[in-house]
Amino acid sequence: MSTNTDQITTIRAQALAQLKQLTLNPKPSYSVDGQKISWAEYMESLQRTVNWCDRQLVECQPFECQSEGTTG
Repeated sequence: MSTNTDQITTIRAQALAQLKQLTLNPKPSYSVDGQKISWAEYMESLQRTVNWCDRQLVECQPFECQSEGTTG
């Protein structure tokens, strides 16, 4: 069974792989039958996905809080 961290890591890796392919083989934006295909917007969407995954993975990392008690 995969954890949330595993799933987020997989999503991030897939988005990065897609970004790499689009960067290596860029395509122009175009319209077909009134439907607009914008590769730039798609790449921005993939980058937002990677950024979201990065934030989620940081939040999953263990952390330590230090505090000092006071005497009354």
